[in-house]
Amino acid sequence: MNIHEYQAKQLLAKHGVAVPAGEPCRTVDEARTAAEKLFAAGHTLAVIKSQIHAGGRGKGTFKHGFVGGVKLAHSVEETVHFADNMLGKVLVTKQTGPEGRLVQTILVAAAETIKKEFYLAVLLDRAVSRPLIMASTEGGVEIEEVAARTPGKIVREHVDPAVGLMPYQARKIASALGLKGDLFNQACKLITGVYKTWWESDASLVEINPLCIVAGPGGKEALVAVDAKVALDDNALFRHADILAMRDLAEESPLEVEASKFALNYIKLEGNIACLVNGAGLAMSTMDIIQHFGGDPANFLDVGGGASKEQVAAAFKIILSDPGVKAILVNIFGGIMDCNVIATGIVEAVRETGLKLPLVVRLEGNNVAAGKKTLAESGLTIIGGDSMSDAAQKVVKALKAA
Repeated sequence: MNIHEYQAKQLLAKHGVAVPAGEPCRTVDEARTAAEKLFAAGHTLAVIKSQIHAGGRGKGTFKHGFVGGVKLAHSVEETVHFADNMLGKVLVTKQTGPEGRLVQTILVAAAETIKKEFYLAVLLDRAVSRPLIMASTEGGVEIEEVAARTPGKIVREHVDPAVGLMPYQARKIASALGLKGDLFNQACKLITGVYKTWWESDASLVEINPLCIVAGPGGKEALVAVDAKVALDDNALFRHADILAMRDLAEESPLEVEASKFALNYIKLEGNIACLVNGAGLAMSTMDIIQHFGGDPANFLDVGGGASKEQVAAAFKIILSDPGVKAILVNIFGGIMDCNVIATGIVEAVRETGLKLPLVVRLEGNNVAAGKKTLAESGLTIIGGDSMSDAAQKVVKALKAA
């Protein structure tokens, strides 16, 4: 699950990480009030940031012609002008696609003078099954670009999950960033807080880019998380009701939201052949083989290892809610899964929805004979596939014929 920047900063602040003063605003009046507080406190510049789950906001363009989803304001009235042009408007960036995203919240925050930018992140290194802290003096730049251009500028520090981040490790990272004196001490505290945010929130990623040395209203230098991204592990959200409450359904695909209600793993794609598969690996292989034979998958849909007929029926309805779907391929390998349960769910779903699209079903494994018999005796037009290759070729052929 992804959360907005302002929510990420709330989590970080909870664990002792310094973030710029600011407030999320959903109306122009709220933006005015937030700006008045900032300027009254001595700040000379405010930043107004559109809150959507997409990057490239600063270079984005609103559909009504206003350019930039991130703006710097020198006054309350300028803040109000920017807020009025962002709230309730659709922002288009490279990551949103041409349809864009509706901006319902903006972040109005202090924008102190930035003197130096760094990069800091915590993630899981699956190769060694340990948390990994990554830091670089090349802040404000995509870490992939830094890795390709100057890999030596990336500091990596693995953490033993049994003991957590040790003080000497935080000092080691701060030293590698070239920080000294009070900034060194601030960095040690901040790095520890960022790691605690990752660990205690069950996050898959906590990324601070840029992490900045700023000059505050009094000229005193401080180390602050100017921008932040936090991605949470969906499987751990049952432990974090407060974080789950941060979920913004408006930022997610309606079909993906509906699928999550039935514990289905669904991701909408741009093709026209829908896939219904059990198991993530098999689902990816199914998409690959459809493309191999000239087709274009419309979705990733994993119903899991023990789906019920109700889940299968729900999966069919979700698939058919996508107007781009012109054919369906069901590819089931029954281990724990009972092929006859899947077959029964397919028959009920086809009858209930009045499906007219080409449907190819490949069943293999547990109770497959009963499953194939259920399909054959249903009286429905269902094309059987003897193997993945055969099923993929048949669905592509059926689509072209239709």
